Amino acid sequence: MTYMDPINETHVSRPGLVVVDVATADDATALAFQQLLAERWATSITERTTRDAGQPGVRLRCYLDLRQPIGQAPSGERSVTPGSSC
Repeated sequence: MTYMDPINETHVSRPGLVVVDVATADDATALAFQQLLAERWATSITERTTRDAGQPGVRLRCYLDLRQPIGQAPSGERSVTPGSSC
């Protein structure tokens, strides 16, 4: 049974692009994990998690670009795909 939206082909169209689906017990843990990723790589972040009825915990999806470690991202951007969110 799928609880997250399907992965868009664009988000994995090249080596180094990563989609990370996270499941945790609470919002704080999911957002802290996302922040750790964002401190290391160019990351499209979100400010909220989702809950699936009848399922434990919360979900979060992030998009990373491993080809752009922070400090090398153009114009200080952290977004892999403009307009996308986790």
